[in-house]
Amino acid sequence: MAEAGAGFLEQLKSCMVWSWTYLWTVWFFLVLFLVYILRVPLRINANLSTVSMFLNTLTPKFYVALTGTSSLISGLILIFEWWYFRKYGTSFIEQVSVSHLRPLLGGVDNNTTSNSNTSNGDADSSRQSVSECKVWRNPLNLFRGAEYNRYTWVTGREPLTYYDMNLSAQDHQTFFTCDTDHVRPADAIMQKAWRERNPQARISAAHEALELTECATAFILLAEEEATTIVEAEKLFKQALKAGEGCYRRSQQLQHHGAQYEAQHRRDTNVLVYIKRRLAMCARKLGRTREAVKMMRDLMKEFPLLSMFNIHENLLEALLELQAYADVQAVLAKYDDISLPKSATICYTAALLKARAVSDKFSPEAASRRGLSTAEMNAVEAIHRAVEFNPHVPKYLLEMKSLILPPEHILKRGDSEAIAYAFFHLQHWKRVEGALNLLHCTWEGTFRMIPYPLEKGHLFYPYPICTETADRELLPSFHEVSVYPKKELPFFILFTAGLCSFTAMLALLTHQFPELMGVFAKAFLSTLFAPLNFVMEKVESILPSSLWHQLTRI
Repeated sequence: MAEAGAGFLEQLKSCMVWSWTYLWTVWFFLVLFLVYILRVPLRINANLSTVSMFLNTLTPKFYVALTGTSSLISGLILIFEWWYFRKYGTSFIEQVSVSHLRPLLGGVDNNTTSNSNTSNGDADSSRQSVSECKVWRNPLNLFRGAEYNRYTWVTGREPLTYYDMNLSAQDHQTFFTCDTDHVRPADAIMQKAWRERNPQARISAAHEALELTECATAFILLAEEEATTIVEAEKLFKQALKAGEGCYRRSQQLQHHGAQYEAQHRRDTNVLVYIKRRLAMCARKLGRTREAVKMMRDLMKEFPLLSMFNIHENLLEALLELQAYADVQAVLAKYDDISLPKSATICYTAALLKARAVSDKFSPEAASRRGLSTAEMNAVEAIHRAVEFNPHVPKYLLEMKSLILPPEHILKRGDSEAIAYAFFHLQHWKRVEGALNLLHCTWEGTFRMIPYPLEKGHLFYPYPICTETADRELLPSFHEVSVYPKKELPFFILFTAGLCSFTAMLALLTHQFPELMGVFAKAFLSTLFAPLNFVMEKVESILPSSLWHQLTRI
């Protein structure tokens, strides 16, 4: 409640700054208009009769011209503000007023207080910059030949973008090649194959490499892109495993003999880990989930330092399929740590486990009457934490938005990560009775807890604003990218649009009904100047006449 109140005060202060700036601008131009255009003598001792005499001399054409000019000026300001907002994402007058007037009014820079809204557990994460928009390899990426190509055959649509596939090509060159490939003819061919853009050229190069020797990376390419079923892919990966283990043992014996041997050993390690992981994923897809879990656990024990592959996310999904929730909790306790980067899989799996304890008996009506219990409060807080990390996931889990095939790369906290998570974990949420109902009742409350989503975080570092651009590059064009937070129109643009519409309506009414609008205008101006004249009469009665005469002459 305190954070929400602070956010409301910040918004109120900003609105006051914008309104104050606008009122002073309007008043300044109004004074210039009266002084230099109408040449009206501004006398401090002007009384009500002088004002009435001046108003009686004004014709309806004056009011039409005045309101029309005001509408035109407001429209020009609105057009300029809208153009500036579309180009830079902020209001020009709002930016200037907040930058220059807010410090004078005692405003506080939001950047200095952003760290105060983060929890102790994520204090290290709050120091990360906007460079969080780093693209990561999808731990659960599908097989191109057996899954992505099948989608293309059925629908005629390309599920992968060129940007996504180009990132995969760069990954393959990083993991599966090294400087000594030119020594071995098969590896030299594969080094060129990973750079090929044409899929058929890559497949042909892999077959050419296999004609020379049993090349592990050639089997990998064929398993990924030529195999049309998971069974065929698994057979090719098993052949790749046999060749990869032999290369790994040979390079392991020579790894300390020089920098080239060290690079070769690192490459062979990456190849072996990739093959074993894909074999485990094949076993998971073919229904041999326990075998897949064992393979993943063995791989994590054998290569504990290769965390870049995020094998624990594959393990979490497989354990959820087995409904081994105690094992899932044990994995989360190890990887949901303040020093490790978060992911939607970790945050939403933790929320699912806490929701599972209370979701079967949860009722929003009963909770509103008696309040939330401790377990329910923990579950709601876990859901809020997950939604703040990635706000796009709930719409996919609640089937408010249709799913597509996940890309090969994801952007953490982005729509691409939400698609990848929901694609594999929606069934696990459906399996827990009442979990989706609890999510439906509570997930929107997250946005009320964050005072300023664009500038501050509550449990995590501020939400990066660069996610939309990266997601549009990763996701196909036929998918409507989910954007959060949406760029809302600034207060000044809305205010100017309303003012422009109001003055245009006044100009139209004055043109159609000049006499009636003239009476209304005179009555309005008389009422507006009545308090000023009352104050001036009081001042005249208090001050000596000689002093007042000298002031009026000045």
